[in-house]
Amino acid sequence: MTTEIMSSGCQGVQAAETKPSDILIKLNLPVTLKFVDVVHKIKIKSRVGLFSKKVNSRERLILKGIGGAVLPGELLALLGPSGSGKTTLLTALAGQLFGLTSGTITYNDKPFSKSMKRKMGFVAQKDIFYPHLSVSETLVFTALLRLPNSLTKEEKISQAQAVMNQLNLTHCKNTIMGGPLLRGVSGGERRRVSIGQELLLNPSLLLLDEPTSGLDSTTASRIVLTLSELAKGGRTIVMTLHQPSSRLFYMFQKVLLLSEGSSLYFGKGENVMDYFSSMGYVASVTMNPSDFLLDLANGIYSGNSCEDRDAMRQALVSAYESNLANQVNVELDNPGNQFHDVSEDGKFGTTWWLQFSLLLKRGLKERKYESFRFLIIGQILGISFISGFLWWQSGPNNIQDQVGLLFFYSKFLGSFPCFQSIHTFPRERKMLIKERSSGMYRLSSYFMARNVGDLPMELALPALLVTITYWMGGLKPNPINFLHTLAVSLFYVLVAQGLGQAVGALVKNQKRASTLGSVVMTLFVLVNGYYIQHMPAFISWIKYTSLSYYAYKLLLGSQYKVDEIYWCASNVPCLIGNLPGSVKQTGLDKQGFSVAALGIMLVGYRLVAYFALLKAGVKHK
Repeated sequence: MTTEIMSSGCQGVQAAETKPSDILIKLNLPVTLKFVDVVHKIKIKSRVGLFSKKVNSRERLILKGIGGAVLPGELLALLGPSGSGKTTLLTALAGQLFGLTSGTITYNDKPFSKSMKRKMGFVAQKDIFYPHLSVSETLVFTALLRLPNSLTKEEKISQAQAVMNQLNLTHCKNTIMGGPLLRGVSGGERRRVSIGQELLLNPSLLLLDEPTSGLDSTTASRIVLTLSELAKGGRTIVMTLHQPSSRLFYMFQKVLLLSEGSSLYFGKGENVMDYFSSMGYVASVTMNPSDFLLDLANGIYSGNSCEDRDAMRQALVSAYESNLANQVNVELDNPGNQFHDVSEDGKFGTTWWLQFSLLLKRGLKERKYESFRFLIIGQILGISFISGFLWWQSGPNNIQDQVGLLFFYSKFLGSFPCFQSIHTFPRERKMLIKERSSGMYRLSSYFMARNVGDLPMELALPALLVTITYWMGGLKPNPINFLHTLAVSLFYVLVAQGLGQAVGALVKNQKRASTLGSVVMTLFVLVNGYYIQHMPAFISWIKYTSLSYYAYKLLLGSQYKVDEIYWCASNVPCLIGNLPGSVKQTGLDKQGFSVAALGIMLVGYRLVAYFALLKAGVKHK
C-alpha cells in the first residue's frame, strides 16, 4: 500500500511504501457497524440558591434516537457544532459509554464483546504519551504489549516498523514525543502516532475523535487522506470532525449531521448538498460545504433571527424523519457480515509476566528523566550538607542533638517520598485509562511494575541523605549502627511512599491530594513523641496509627539501648532509657512490634491504592 502523506515536519521526504507482507497481523473479517435508536441521557444537578443546600436534579437528552450503518471500505464523518453529541455517539460506538444509554449497536449483527474490542481501534481527541519516549519506542512498547504471544518479539517490532512506514513516521522515529514543556514531534506527527498505536492490530473498525483538531489544513488533509486509504483496504472508519475544510469534506463516503442530539442528515457525502437544496437551503458558491452544514445545524440561514433558529432546527429534524429515516431503516435491515471470533473472549494477548517486565522497562526509561533531574539531586545534596554542618560531630556528649537528628530523619524521610508519590496516579491516570480501555495489560501488572520501578529512584536519594548526615552529624561511628539506621530509614521511605500512593489514588485532584497528604503527615509527626511528651489519654491512640511514630522508635533503637549509659549533668552516669523527653516518652521497647506495624502499613497502603484505582474506573471492562 502506498501512502502519499508527506511529513509535516520535514521537507523532501519520500512517500513510504508498505508491502502487504510487511503487515504481520492480517486484517480481521470486515465489520459492518449498525446503530439503531441510540439515546443517551445525563443527570444535571443545580443548586436552588446561593446559600441553599437543596439541589435539584434533572435529566438532559444528549442523543435523541440516532441511527445509521457503516460498511467495510466506508469512511463516515460525524459532523455538527459543539455540543451536538458527536463525541458521545462515537464513545458509544466504541463500547465505552455507560450510564443512561439505550438503543442497539451491533458489529456484524452481534453485540459488543471483549473479543470485538480487541479488533477495534479507538483514537481519543487528546493525544496522551510518555513525553520522553521516542516515536519508535512508543510504538514498539505498544506492539509488544498488545500483539498476541503467537508472534515473536522480532515480529512484533517488525509490525511497529511496518506501521511507521505506512504512516510515514520513519524520519522522526528517534524523536521524543514531547509534552507541554518539552519539545518533541509536531502536532501532525503526534496524531499519526496515536493512529499508529491502533493500527498495530490492523483493526477492522477504527474510530477517531477529532483527528484533525488543532492542525493546519495541509496536515489535516494528509491525515484524512491516510484514513481514506486505510478505509479502501477494507476497514470501517468513523470519525468526528468539527469544521473540516472543503478539501476534506469531499473525502467522506458518508456523512451524519447532528444538531443538539438529533439527526439532520445521514447518507452519502456527495448527496448532502443536493438534499438540503431540494428543501430550499442553497449554499453560496464560494462557501465551504461544512460551514454551510454547521450553519444549518445551528439554525442559521440567510440572516434569520434568533427566535427562528429553534423552529428551523425542528423543521430540519422533521424533514429528516420524513425523507431519510425510512432509507436508513432499510439499510439497517440488511444483514451484515457474520463476525467469526478467532480469539478467546476476555483473554489478554500477553502473559502477566511479560506485561510486568515490559511496563517495568518502559517506566524506568521514562521516569529516569523525572526522578534524577539535576534540580532534585541538587536539593537533596544541599539539604544533606546543610544538615550535616548543623549537626556537625555532635557526639555522645550532645545526645539531645543526636535525638533531634533522628527526629529529622523521621520527618523528612516521610514527607519527601509521600509527596513525590502522591502525584503518581493523578499524573498517569489518563494514560492508564487509555491503555486499560484498549485491553493492553492487567491493572495488577501495571501496579507491580510501577512499585518495583520506583524502588531505585525512591531509595537512592534518601540513602544519599542518610549517608552524608550520619557521618557528618556524629552518630555512632559503627558500621553496624549505620547499616541499622539506613535500613530503618529506607523501610520507612517505602511505607511513606505507599501512603502517598493511597492518597493519590483516592483523591483524583493533585492539589487536594497534596493538601490531604500534608495534613496527614503533619498529624503523624506531631504524635510521634518528639513534640509532645504528655499527650491526653483520649487522643493518644492516634500515635498507634502513625508510621512516623514507629519509624522514630526504630531509629532511636538503631542508636541506643535501654541499659546504655550516657553522661547527664555534672558528669553523672544515667541510663538512656530514662533520658527525659522523647526517648523516654517514645520508648526503646517493642522494636519487633514496630517493624510488624510498618510492614502491615507497607502492604496495607498499597492495597488501598490498588482497590481505589479499580473503583476509579481504570479496571478492564
